[in-house]
Amino acid sequence: MGNREALLAGAKRCIAEKGYAHTTARDIVAASGTNLASIGYHFGSKDALLDAAILDWFNDWDGDVEAALRDQHDGSAVDRLAAFLDVVIDNTRTERSLAAASLQWVAQIEFSDQVRGRLAETYARARRDFAAMLLGVAEDEVDDDTARTLGSLGLALVNGVVLQALIDPDRAPSGRDVAAAVRAVVLPASVARQ
Repeated sequence: MGNREALLAGAKRCIAEKGYAHTTARDIVAASGTNLASIGYHFGSKDALLDAAILDWFNDWDGDVEAALRDQHDGSAVDRLAAFLDVVIDNTRTERSLAAASLQWVAQIEFSDQVRGRLAETYARARRDFAAMLLGVAEDEVDDDTARTLGSLGLALVNGVVLQALIDPDRAPSGRDVAAAVRAVVLPASVARQ
């Protein structure tokens, strides 16, 4: 493992143990076995490293999501939504400290143009990815309007279930619960009960 990877791993460990707001550069150096200069060399600043660690952590879930969606490749969009949300909810519960730290990071949007910019870029990609996943098509088949509308709905659902899983894990909805609610809203009542 090179210094860059060690710094990312150390930053993730520190974020999980101390939270985003309380992690210092010295904490990361101690956890990664590197030196202070390596943070500047590889990331430019401690904040940029923490940003990269949070985004990398989100990417760590990709394998879990892909496995869940493989099981739903012939299912409906709502079935794919349920499978996706179940992975997100499960990972939020098992990696609670990182999920909470990501909320601390998101809260920086009011004070950091860099965080707001990184999140805006991430959300723009995620909208298209999410719409493609729900529709069961390749990302390049999703037009801008569908990405903006359907993808935004997906992000709203993800953010909502993550918050609920963090605040009240015992009463937070499952992916199946959200899927049932979507069906109840979209389908006539008699069809939804079947």
